[in-house]
Amino acid sequence: MATVTATEDAGEAVDDPADDAVGGEAPTLRAALEAILLVVDEPVAEVTLAQVLERPTGEVAAALRGMSAEYTASGRGFDVREVAGGWRFYTRADCAPMVERFVRDGQQTRLTQAALETLAVVAYRQPVSRARVAAIRGVNSDGVMRTLVARGLVEEAGSDPESQAVLYRTSSYFLERLGLRDLSELPELAPFLPDDVENLEETTK
Repeated sequence: MATVTATEDAGEAVDDPADDAVGGEAPTLRAALEAILLVVDEPVAEVTLAQVLERPTGEVAAALRGMSAEYTASGRGFDVREVAGGWRFYTRADCAPMVERFVRDGQQTRLTQAALETLAVVAYRQPVSRARVAAIRGVNSDGVMRTLVARGLVEEAGSDPESQAVLYRTSSYFLERLGLRDLSELPELAPFLPDDVENLEETTK
């Protein structure tokens, strides 16, 4: 049976089969799609989403198109679009000036402790994947990586030949901000490492 959800802005009920819960207390299909699309850094194909969520591809496609239509109708500042064979969240074109101003002005603010830790891992382990950074830090670093990329401190450096994961490295802007000519001028890391660093390194591989 289809659940009835209320649109936040219109305040009226919408009967949508795509919003059926996956069972029990599991999230609705739309909620699951939103959660996944919030953490991806490249468009995801409908068939991939369908496999992950164990739902028919047609049902997933209908839900995605319904989400896009709903976001547009309610005047959201973001949209979910189908590009390059997949789906991904994007900000609205008319919001671009505010987003650009936020990113530009944000470069003047101090980095959080999490951002500094992530930046250090990238600097000393580059090129490195997000999964590798997360393994070293012991916590998901996707959001922090996006922030560092947005600020121009980190950039993509191709993909891993085995896993095809996107690799990251520090940028020329990073060197400029730290006053370094090249990465060889980074300070030695050994004095700051724990005595059991070799064991730690093995556990993060």
